[in-house]
Amino acid sequence: MRCTVYARWFLWALLLSSLGLHAGPPAWAAEKTGVHWWQAMRGQLEDAVEELAQQFNASQSTYEVRPWYAGTYAETLTAALAASQAHHPPHLVQVFEVGTQTMLLSGAVYPVYQLMQDHHIAIDWSTFIAPVLSYYSKQGRLYSMPFNASTPILYYNKDAFGRAGLDPTRPPRTWQEVEAFSTTLLRAGAAPCGFTVGWPSWTMVENMHAWHNQPFATKYNGFAGLATKLLINGAFGVKHIGQLAAWQQAHIFRYGGRERAADSTFLQGECAMYIQSSALIGEFMRHCPFPWGTGELPHWGAPYPKQNSLIGGATLWVMQGHRLEEYAGVAQFLQFLARPAQQEAWHRQTGYLAISQPALDALQTAGYFQQVPVQWTAFGQLTRAAPTVHSRGIRLGDFVQIRDIIEAELEAIFAGQKTAQQGLDEAVDMSTAVLQAFAARYR
Repeated sequence: MRCTVYARWFLWALLLSSLGLHAGPPAWAAEKTGVHWWQAMRGQLEDAVEELAQQFNASQSTYEVRPWYAGTYAETLTAALAASQAHHPPHLVQVFEVGTQTMLLSGAVYPVYQLMQDHHIAIDWSTFIAPVLSYYSKQGRLYSMPFNASTPILYYNKDAFGRAGLDPTRPPRTWQEVEAFSTTLLRAGAAPCGFTVGWPSWTMVENMHAWHNQPFATKYNGFAGLATKLLINGAFGVKHIGQLAAWQQAHIFRYGGRERAADSTFLQGECAMYIQSSALIGEFMRHCPFPWGTGELPHWGAPYPKQNSLIGGATLWVMQGHRLEEYAGVAQFLQFLARPAQQEAWHRQTGYLAISQPALDALQTAGYFQQVPVQWTAFGQLTRAAPTVHSRGIRLGDFVQIRDIIEAELEAIFAGQKTAQQGLDEAVDMSTAVLQAFAARYR
């Protein structure tokens, strides 16, 4: 699938080049200098992206940001690198966090810190919240512009809790309580399943290791060099995934599929609890048919310390290969996105995190989190402790492929085809080959 997408975009870019055209969306008005932005959002979020571009375009008369949907996150990443090799990249591309290492080593990017220096635009990066800034920085310098930042949290159905005699104002705090609450919900007939999860590798493997301060991969999860082996098949990983598999058999847990496939399971009231991205808050506010609340990720307790969850979502990468006057427009647009007022508005509209402390302070001063408490959960969880070498993030080469390997093994475990130890061992073995091949390319 990935090779097919890559070849399609590469050939398309070559065709456009031969015709003297720029790889990107259809022709636009020529009176402004265009800034092409390939993005990966659909639905209400795509509308929010279009609105951002329109606001910037209306704020000045020289540049026109032109967002264009380039496919899923994985497709957009592949497409941008293919277009770069064909010498017709977009100016900006939205890349999810698992593509960070690939972008850093691609040789195709214009680092954001350098872009801003070159155009004499001063932004105080130190005001960005620490988990976001540290993940997307290299040697203390920001390489991509944080845009739609999120982290997984727990959502729960308050109606189902009430029908089961549970306190609708109190979500479970531990995995032991998740089991107990689910059992109560099932016995009361309040829901046919206790909980489900979205983006299984991200929420149940990557974040669970960070949340419990456990290593995910060698080289401090790839921050101290190119990681060549996963560490997810240790005692903690086997304990957690093994328990999920046991709960699957007891109907406490229901595996709902990859990415957002399980959204409908929660929205239709089948599972009373759902662990998914905080980015769904905006959508749930508009479309969830029952009252719901949020809570921090459940924790196993001693002997594991409670740490912080991982940053997710995506950033905007500036691609090489454009004229100086076009990069001036890119820099001004990124400056526009970094403004606290813009960050505050983006958070209110979409549910994605405001990434700067001034924006967060403004929201708190306005009493926003008292009015909409579900929006505070992600902030509190991300910032509850200073990140450690195990919870700073995960930076792996070919991480998209690694995540696919993990999720395929999780599916085998949840289907009862393998034990947790067998599945995680195989995920480590297959991932090692991928990581070593990636490391060999960049040595």
